[in-house]
This record gives sequence, structure tokens and C-alpha cells, in this order.
Amino acid sequence: MGKIIALANQKGGVGKTTTAINLSACLAEAGQKVLLIDIDPQGNATSGVGIDKDNAENTVYDVILRESSIKDTIIDNVYDNLDVVPANVNLAGAEIDLINVERREYVLKDEISKIRKKYNYIIMDCPPSLSMLTVNAMTAADTVLVPIQCEYYALEGLTQLMYTINLVKKKLNKKLEMEGVVFTMFDSRTNLSLQVVENVKDNLNQTIYKTIIPRNIRLAEAPSYGQPINIYDTKSTGAESYRLLAQEVMERDKK
Repeated sequence: MGKIIALANQKGGVGKTTTAINLSACLAEAGQKVLLIDIDPQGNATSGVGIDKDNAENTVYDVILRESSIKDTIIDNVYDNLDVVPANVNLAGAEIDLINVERREYVLKDEISKIRKKYNYIIMDCPPSLSMLTVNAMTAADTVLVPIQCEYYALEGLTQLMYTINLVKKKLNKKLEMEGVVFTMFDSRTNLSLQVVENVKDNLNQTIYKTIIPRNIRLAEAPSYGQPINIYDTKSTGAESYRLLAQEVMERDKK
């Protein structure tokens, strides 16, 4: 059975989508069969792998409305071993559409269970909010991976996120675990980045990944070319960092 990881942080601009795209791509590069599901109405994970989100025939929105099976929304082999379920701005209305839906927290879980056996990893890019879409993703997931930006307000909002994860675990998904925290946008030239890492380690009783993702201009450029970093600039420090993160994810699963 494939492992399902939700990438979540209600704080925007923390490298969540960048991590979803590049972790998926580097797991696929390592020979794992991966499905990337975009659950963010901004659709940045979709366009970040080169899919025209505005002209996607079926999206995760159709799945959430139960108007389409997830099988019919999957775009196969966007890159070797990497399939994608796209999203676009239509998803912004999903909160309202779900109000009267029965078992609304389980819509994604029910659909993903149909295709789970096909994949080693299913990575979900959640919106930067603790919305019904994020709850849907957490209900479907095995673990939650939290990207944290190395900046002054890094810990802000994290307590609320942990509370939501624990609430979902208690009420909707007893198997949900914390995958851990990954630091992003690390700038080795500043004391602040080092202080944030130490501060989070001291305050967070959670698994923290050894791999730290640096600030990297090539990482910032790659989405505008619709390519993951390992394709856009395979020798960049960004590509190497995400390969290391993918290795760490796989090694932990072996344990």
C-alpha cells in the first residue's frame, strides 16, 4: 500500500508547494511510483510541473464534488514515475459545496483508497489554511509533513496546526501521525536561520528532518519553467537537497 503524506502549514510562503513538487519528483527519480495531488485552489503544484491548470479537463474539484472518479483526473507520467491530479481556482468554492455533503471529511479518503495500491507514495499539497480541504487531506493521509521557513515567525501558528492534526487524529483518522518538520529557505549567512532551527528544535517535540532546504535562486526559478528542480537544474544545491530529503523519507519508511 502506498504511503500518503499531506504537506500542510497554514502559514503561506513557507516552501510547502516547492517541497511537494520537488520531494515528489525526487522520489520518482529514485524509482518510486508517485502521485502528486494538488489540493490548493491556487494550483501552483499543478503549474509547477508544467500542466496548464486552466485547461485541465478534470481536477480534484470534480473529485471533491463526487462528479468524477480520481482515476479520471490523474494525468499519467507527467515525468517518469510521476502522475498528477491537478487543481485550479474552481477549488476555491469547495468549502461551500461541501456544506451539505454526507461524510464530507472522507471524500478524498474514499477516492484515494481506490488507487492507493498503484503507488509507493501519494503526496498532497494542502492550501495555506486549516480549511475543510486540509481536513480532507489529513483524513486521507498516513502522515503530515510540515515545512517551516527559517524566519522570525516560524513557530507562529504551529501550535494551531498541531491542534488540528491531533483533532483529526482523535475524531477522523486514528492512524494519522506526524511525519515531521522540514526546514526551508535556510540562509547559512544569517544567524537568524541558525537561531530559528535551534528554537524549533527546543520547542517542538517532533521529528525534525536532518535535510535542510537552502535558499536557492534555481529553486525559485524552476516553477516559472514548469519543471521540478531535478529537471530544471539537476546539479543545483536545491536539487541535491531535495534528493537528500527523498532519501531520508525512504530510509525512515524502511525502519
